[in-house]
Amino acid sequence: MSIGYVIREGVSGFQRAKLAAVGSILTIMFSLLLLGIFYIISFNTERILDVLRSRVEMEAFLAEPVSPQRVGDLRRVLSTIDGVEKITFVSKEEAEKLFKQEFGEDINSVLDFNPLPPSFKIALKENARTTDRAEMITKKIKSLQGIEDVIYRKDMLEFLDQRSRSLYLIALALGSLIGIAAIFLVSNTIRLAIYSKRKIIQAMKLVGASRSFVRAPFLIEGILQGTIGGLFATGLLFYIITFATGLISKELAEFITVDAPFYLVIILLGAILGLLGSTISVRRFISDSIVH
Repeated sequence: MSIGYVIREGVSGFQRAKLAAVGSILTIMFSLLLLGIFYIISFNTERILDVLRSRVEMEAFLAEPVSPQRVGDLRRVLSTIDGVEKITFVSKEEAEKLFKQEFGEDINSVLDFNPLPPSFKIALKENARTTDRAEMITKKIKSLQGIEDVIYRKDMLEFLDQRSRSLYLIALALGSLIGIAAIFLVSNTIRLAIYSKRKIIQAMKLVGASRSFVRAPFLIEGILQGTIGGLFATGLLFYIITFATGLISKELAEFITVDAPFYLVIILLGAILGLLGSTISVRRFISDSIVH
């Protein structure tokens, strides 16, 4: 008995249960195709959410009057707060200009004085762009002497957090269901192969074949089924992505293109699904009562 025999037996399993093997391959193919498409959608949706998060800034209003030295001291303290990425000082005069740009009206034409206080615009680091982290940072900033108030788009961050969690839960549930279905079908195919070779397995037992030697061909068969399904899935994904990018603008095409490693992961994932399915059947149906 040799490694060549084990490989030949693993490949021959396709011939003994052709219909079941084809069913497993197609199931893995469609499962990986759905997972690939959903991954592209969810990944790029998360990218859009990150872009929106990056636009959420805090604004810390300073109590007046405030001296240039006090501004410098506060800037240094703010820069030490964990999660703060960038600080921009906005003077009363600059605040007046921004008001005119945004609302198209000079505030001095409405009031006899400039009521807009000086402030710091604070950009957060990527890992701090969540509601919980933003609240912690807000409390630290409000506790500083010379800071009158802190505002930010809390409602937007809460909305983005909720959508991000929902997307994660949907991806987890869908991925789990599709993966379990693929593993089940591979397991069923290997079970049929084991049943068709039950007499050969008994004979191998009599001549002293080890348990691992008997199991190896069925594991190889499962890996082959998964790998073939992964190859078909990558081919379809490549065709779908290429076709879709030809129908849309270059800007939108960036959201559906993927790198070569993505396709390798799909093939590897197919092999893993095949291995898991075959392992379940082998452990369940090639028991100690059959093999040492």
